[in-house]
Amino acid sequence: MADKQRATTLVDIAKEAGVSIATVSKALNGRPDVRAETRERVLDIARKRGFTPNAAARTLLGGRSGTVGLITSDLEGRFGIPVMMGAEDAFGAGEMSVFLCDARGDSIREQHHIDALLSRRVEGIIVVGANTNPRPPLARRPPVPVVYAYAPSEDPEDQSIIGDNVEAGRMGVRHLLDVGRARVAHISGDREYAAAADRAKGVQEELHAHGLELAGSEPLFGAWNEGWGRRAVRVLLDREPTIDGIVCGSDQIARGVIEGLTELGKRVPEDISVIGFDNWRVIAENTRPPLTSIDFRLQDLGRLAAEKLFSAMDGNPGKGTIAVAPRLVLRNTTVP
Repeated sequence: MADKQRATTLVDIAKEAGVSIATVSKALNGRPDVRAETRERVLDIARKRGFTPNAAARTLLGGRSGTVGLITSDLEGRFGIPVMMGAEDAFGAGEMSVFLCDARGDSIREQHHIDALLSRRVEGIIVVGANTNPRPPLARRPPVPVVYAYAPSEDPEDQSIIGDNVEAGRMGVRHLLDVGRARVAHISGDREYAAAADRAKGVQEELHAHGLELAGSEPLFGAWNEGWGRRAVRVLLDREPTIDGIVCGSDQIARGVIEGLTELGKRVPEDISVIGFDNWRVIAENTRPPLTSIDFRLQDLGRLAAEKLFSAMDGNPGKGTIAVAPRLVLRNTTVP
């Protein structure tokens, strides 16, 4: 009776399948160096016996730790957290444990975390940036795969996953043109940020593709906040009173722009349509009227970074930068 209640082990499956314990482990872990018919026989026996592999045993037999590292400099920030959530979702689906480390933008602290992660035998590392500006690669290259997320590595040989800010700028203009706007301006944040420069580039490229010029001659760069949006829209309308559409560099700027337009007696979207970036729901949904915005799909970005890390861990490393396409979230600042 006791023998019937005993949990099935790798030894039991190996005996029934007529193979070694190592072969059973390889088959259960999806290793390619097992014949297809042998793998199917092992898996069939495991299913019939209701076998659940012990994590520690799987680690020892497979030579893998089942852990990865996630390093961020934006643990409390608006953008890094969704990226990390997406990566953790993918790691959970792959039955990987995650060690989360906060480097706080300090390269020395970052290297300390790398050393600690390697001492725990992590199989790979994702580095999540605090902003979209390219960053130097890790100072000492670890002996495990590394994928950079949100902020790309400066080294083109590294694998980086980012949001497509140029396409986001184009998308914003396309939408405003689709709703009948023709005099489109652009108000954005700090020009030293790659996101601001890339979004402005996309805005101007899309206008030029339609034979149009940017209203106001050039983008207005400033701060990433509502106060700047309120001030900037007054400057803009003094310069170009015929403007009928504004692409804003962030949702916070857009909210300030809408407040400024209301103070000037302009109706949104009837007189001027406004679109933001980031789809920060606490801002976009509570703006009056609710704000149309470009969503950078940060959780999808994190999931893709994890998938690329899995691929590298399986011996298929990638290189270069992959840009995740954004999506348009329609609300009432561009259409009534």
